[in-house]
Amino acid sequence: MCRNIRRLYNFEPSATSAEVEAAALQYVRKVSGTNKPSKANEEAFNEAVHEIAHITAHLLDSLVTTAPPKNRDEEAAKAKARAAVRYGAAG
Repeated sequence: MCRNIRRLYNFEPSATSAEVEAAALQYVRKVSGTNKPSKANEEAFNEAVHEIAHITAHLLDSLVTTAPPKNRDEEAAKAKARAAVRYGAAG
């Protein structure tokens, strides 16, 4: 799966519609193999992004967990630390 698609579930605050739309866009880009569709495919591309975002939002609203919500800042710090180990410290 595309590395740019981030986990959206069980965060406080909840994922925004912009985050869901961005994940849907990344998914459609990955599946279609293109970052920007041709004029002939633009309508189908945009419709797919819209539908996938809608379905994703529905999924996120339907999921149930007993785990406490994750903190976005803490998760970002952990990801940054993992990246530093993997790619070396930025400097």
